[in-house]
Amino acid sequence: MTTETRVVRRTRVPLLALFTGNAISLIGSQLTAIAVPWFVLVTTGSAGKTGLTGAAAILPMILAGTLGGSFVDRLGFKRASVLADLAAGLAMGLIPLLYHTVGLAFWQLLALVFLVGLLDAPGGTARQSLIPDLAALGGASLERVNSGFASIGRGAQLVGAPLAGVLIAIFGASNVLWLDAGSFLVSALLIAAAVPGAATAARLEDEASLGYLEGLRQAVGFIRRDSLFASVLIFVAVTNFLGSPLFAVILPVYAERVLGSSVALGIIFGGFGAGALAGALLYGALAHRLPRRPTLLAGFALNALALLALAGTPGTLGSALLMALAGLAAGPLNPILMTAAHERIPEQMRGRIFGLMMAVSWVAMPAGILAGGYLVQLAGAAPVIFAIGLAQLLITAGMVFNPALRRLEPASAP
Repeated sequence: MTTETRVVRRTRVPLLALFTGNAISLIGSQLTAIAVPWFVLVTTGSAGKTGLTGAAAILPMILAGTLGGSFVDRLGFKRASVLADLAAGLAMGLIPLLYHTVGLAFWQLLALVFLVGLLDAPGGTARQSLIPDLAALGGASLERVNSGFASIGRGAQLVGAPLAGVLIAIFGASNVLWLDAGSFLVSALLIAAAVPGAATAARLEDEASLGYLEGLRQAVGFIRRDSLFASVLIFVAVTNFLGSPLFAVILPVYAERVLGSSVALGIIFGGFGAGALAGALLYGALAHRLPRRPTLLAGFALNALALLALAGTPGTLGSALLMALAGLAAGPLNPILMTAAHERIPEQMRGRIFGLMMAVSWVAMPAGILAGGYLVQLAGAAPVIFAIGLAQLLITAGMVFNPALRRLEPASAP
């Protein structure tokens, strides 16, 4: 019997490539997050259709999260990320291409938005699954890497949102979508070139014999047996239902009808991004000193209080400052939850479980976006924002008494 010893040279280049590719892709997605609802709103004048478009972007991510996790596990994290980016970029490019050539009907826009979400979701799952391997390769702690990964998303919102408002005002919403299509391509090239496949592929020897449904059943069983996962997913699903209409439809309507400018919308989104970036970076620096459970609950509560104040319609600057406070509170939330997940999930099941977590946490978001669109049409933006903030505050208060959240702390990881 021989023993093979392999020395792995520590390097953070693949981790930096993952961060950079993800940043570019997310900036492009942020442009789309503002350009698409604004495009629908100014071309149709309908808040209901704007909400319907937002729902069409969310629904496929739920389907892809449920069905695409096994695809990510079996194909390998790097390969799944690259292929998903290439396919999603092609689908995104079709939206401005059709609009500027043969014309784009509303149902075609819905179909393409749905397709982009369906193709993009496995890429996000794959990149999230890459983190533990690349963190180990670079000798970095999971908490700091997850905080950095979350900071990339928040920074993309900070840069992308104001940039989107200005670009839409100059070039029009449809032309801005070309940039998102290109960002998918750049992300795919960076990860393909700089992330080593041997270090990022899942170890699938035991998984190769599993059928698709059996693998999915095992992932569902893993989540059901872990009381922390079950509690957190229900909590996040409910709060996502309540919060999902904000960025998809309520704030665009608020910016257009109260503040009167796409630039104001970009400033508000950018305020949230600035606060969330600061919150994620601050948590990354202080994570070793902060208990996870109180930090998580305090973040959700402060986010809800900021929304209650936003309902007072304080103008562009006041709204941006309140959204910055909401972002600051939200900054640590994803790093806490993702670090706990990385500590608990077996490597060979990462794709399936992260996909299921995304699907469950987002399952109610299309309904929330649709409901938010029609409620805003009936009652206006401010009353709906107040109702969302109040409901989030009450639900967070109830979670204080949930004992499963005590297992968020590092000592509880299996």
